Amino acid sequence: MDSTNGKASIWKESTTHDDPSRGAIEGLKKLLTRENVGAAQIGRVIHATTLFTNALIERKGTPTGLLTTAGFSDVLEIGRERKYELYDLFLEMPAPLVARPWRREAKERLAADGSIEIALDVNAALKEVEELVADGMRSLAICFLHAYANPKHERAIAVAVAERFPDLSLSLSSEIAPEIREYSRMVTTVTNAYVKPVAEIYLDRLENALRQSGIPGSLFLMLSNGGLTHVAEAKRSPVQLLESGPAAGALAGAWFSRHAALHRVLAFDMGGTTAKLALIDDGEPLVAWGFEAARQKRFLRGSGLPIQIATVELIEIGAGGGSIAHASSLGTLNVGPESAGSEPGPACYGRGGVQPTVTDADLALGYLNGDFFLGGAMRIDEAAASRALRSVTEKLGLDSSRGAIGIHDVVNENMAGAARVAIAERGRIPSEYALLATGGAGPVHAWNVGRKLGVRHVVCPPCAGAGSTIGMLMAPARIDRVRSFVCALQDASWTQMSDTFAELEAEARGIASSTGANIAKSTVKRLADMRYAGQGSEITVALPKSITAEGAKAVFEKSYRDLFGRTPPGANIQFVAIRLALIAPMPGADAALTINAASDDAVLLKGHRDVYFADADKPLSTPVYDRYALAVGARIVGPAVFEENESTFIIGPGSSASVLPDGSILTEMPN
Repeated sequence: MDSTNGKASIWKESTTHDDPSRGAIEGLKKLLTRENVGAAQIGRVIHATTLFTNALIERKGTPTGLLTTAGFSDVLEIGRERKYELYDLFLEMPAPLVARPWRREAKERLAADGSIEIALDVNAALKEVEELVADGMRSLAICFLHAYANPKHERAIAVAVAERFPDLSLSLSSEIAPEIREYSRMVTTVTNAYVKPVAEIYLDRLENALRQSGIPGSLFLMLSNGGLTHVAEAKRSPVQLLESGPAAGALAGAWFSRHAALHRVLAFDMGGTTAKLALIDDGEPLVAWGFEAARQKRFLRGSGLPIQIATVELIEIGAGGGSIAHASSLGTLNVGPESAGSEPGPACYGRGGVQPTVTDADLALGYLNGDFFLGGAMRIDEAAASRALRSVTEKLGLDSSRGAIGIHDVVNENMAGAARVAIAERGRIPSEYALLATGGAGPVHAWNVGRKLGVRHVVCPPCAGAGSTIGMLMAPARIDRVRSFVCALQDASWTQMSDTFAELEAEARGIASSTGANIAKSTVKRLADMRYAGQGSEITVALPKSITAEGAKAVFEKSYRDLFGRTPPGANIQFVAIRLALIAPMPGADAALTINAASDDAVLLKGHRDVYFADADKPLSTPVYDRYALAVGARIVGPAVFEENESTFIIGPGSSASVLPDGSILTEMPN
């Protein structure tokens, strides 16, 4: 993107599984060549990656050890003592990242208020670390009980270990996750230690490759919270990058929703393997303060590792273009969560896939053009898709067309069901939201998903198939910090709270200033985790600028009523933690985008093809438009197909679409 005029160009490159950085650099070189832009003109490169998440899921991280308080080495295995499937007698819980022999104990103990009950025996702790290093440990997580209240012991042993073993990678819980709950704090710290050397090697390699390409600009990393940070911070705490790619997709939804003047948007990103949903309220994605990684059962809550970081709140379901359709033992049609992935991919890719997928069904229904897949760069085998569909439809006693319709409808219902739950959990209803579709498959399914939800508008931004890259271009620098603050509301020291917020803000500004962000235009959010005394969980609320007991109580009770409908009478309120988020815009992020303008010989109407629509219960001859040739302000009545290189947008009968100034297509849904 040229930040002076907002002109942006998109290129999609296949993943290089042996070295993901190689694919990124190859794609960048092709894009610069195509656009006739010199490498020396690039001032900033932004990157998001699933490499660290994959290392966690595949258990391909660094040999890691854990040093913890005496008596607590089994916390990683004990967990929460909660079954995520109550009646499964053979339940498999997530295996700890650190095996029992590599979990060692230190003689020390802090009280919950941070006071020292047993002084740290540094020499004895060092001896434990020496044994681990001799066994091959390369990264050490240090997680002492109540270190969030007093980091003195963790810092002391870290200094001693660093002096003895300068090449050993260290992660301290007081720096990575300084808040209560020893299990999730320990898991987060161990996870950071597990992927930290992987991150350091990968990011060094990527930086070197960029320099060798002649690019002088700095490299920035996308964080799970929807913000950017510099490489040094990413190396220090790579656990913050676990959800970086999906977060970028939500940011794209937020940016386009603001420009479309839509106050509530459901950002819907559907790719090859999964679909992700994010709620956007008033132009901002919702942020959660924890998520689960590396689930035993990918889409089942409670089956993963709890990670205590700030992250864009996402709902993930096993519904993508590669989701496999199969007949169940009851003779019903099921779709997913198993996926054909990108290798071999759907049968129509012609790479050896033989199982029927959602993409094969979409092709059979006329939603996709086999001659214009990835802008015509990829050959599609329609005969292979037909054979794959017959393999499941014959088992169910259906003809191929009816089977394709069923596959498309089942996956749409799966996504609509997940969206209903996500919206209901916020105390709202689907009709209050517009649906904004990104991802390679999202625009194909958005209209039908929107019909099931009863939304009034469906929006498809330009280059929706590469929506996450748009989100990264528009992402601000964002720094989230948390500090434990456990006390009753009536006993809170507002001076202490203000001083703590000032410390967190100074730390955040120091990091943000080194990203090149516009600090003068930064905004600071002060938040608190609060609950009623005796409750086991809390909610995060935004605090007023001038913090008083009455103001804090008012915002907490309002948030509580919005979520649960009522507040318990006479219950005492308490703080659990305070949080600070500093957000500073990056240069050029407010530019109006101009993406992939039409070629001089572009023709708006490319032709017609038969497309199946459930409302008509038959294929309809449908006009196919060149997305790049659409003029701002143009209005088109459905049914219609809009084709661009990375995705295809479908609207059905009774709809009307208009082109917004930013190139988005805003669709009015039929009543």
